[in-house]
Amino acid sequence: MNDSNIILNVNGIEVIYNHVILVLKGVSLQVPEQGIVALLGGNGAGKTTTLRAISNLLKGERGEVTKGSIELRGERIENLSPADLVNRGVVQVMEGRHCFAHLSIEENLMTGSYTRTDKGEIAANLEKVYNYFPRLKTRRTSQAAYTSGGEQQMCAIGRALMSNPNMVLLDEPSMGLAPQIVEEVFNIVKDLNEKEKVTFLIAEQNTNMALKYADYGYIMESGRVVMDGAAEYLRTNEDVKEFYLGVGGGERKSFKDVKSYKRRKRWLA
Repeated sequence: MNDSNIILNVNGIEVIYNHVILVLKGVSLQVPEQGIVALLGGNGAGKTTTLRAISNLLKGERGEVTKGSIELRGERIENLSPADLVNRGVVQVMEGRHCFAHLSIEENLMTGSYTRTDKGEIAANLEKVYNYFPRLKTRRTSQAAYTSGGEQQMCAIGRALMSNPNMVLLDEPSMGLAPQIVEEVFNIVKDLNEKEKVTFLIAEQNTNMALKYADYGYIMESGRVVMDGAAEYLRTNEDVKEFYLGVGGGERKSFKDVKSYKRRKRWLA
């Protein structure tokens, strides 16, 4: 990556829950301006914790960053509140969508603009969201509880866009969705990246789908980054194909079984 256009720099962070449980063990990653970066790995690898460390949502789960640093455009952000980060253009779409069930789709979208006061621009943003998610415009008066999982995922992303962000942290967007809907959601993410210049960091278990749309990827296991590279390189790497893309007949269960694993210092325990 070209260091001159890096918007987010995560430097060797450790995260501990409840003062005793070490979850992240020296995670480092970079996200370039206007890029799409995928954070990959199985359930429990540490992807969600990494996103919550960046967005400062750990405290609600008794977690904290105990080592390392997180920089946004060169500024340390570990001690900023989630609201401060939204004001700086960083917003997270959480795993499981978390739409307000009793509110309509449009009311849910409008909650994303609570930090803004420019009514004209808010209205323009709402129309822009509807242009990217026409299904939401059709369902705008429907209670979120009575919409499909795909519509709720679109609503969650649209709600994040209402804050007019530069960067979106997207956690497991494919979870519980039909393949066709997943493809639709990722196509919209790609459009937002190319047309609106929104930067994305996407935590995703669907490795094949994420690498199809991302520019760069990091693979996590047990709270560590064990491999990273350009998306095309990762898609064609034999170990990635075996472990995460369902290709190959080997019996290895982890990147720890790869001889080259121990050659990279940051992979070591």
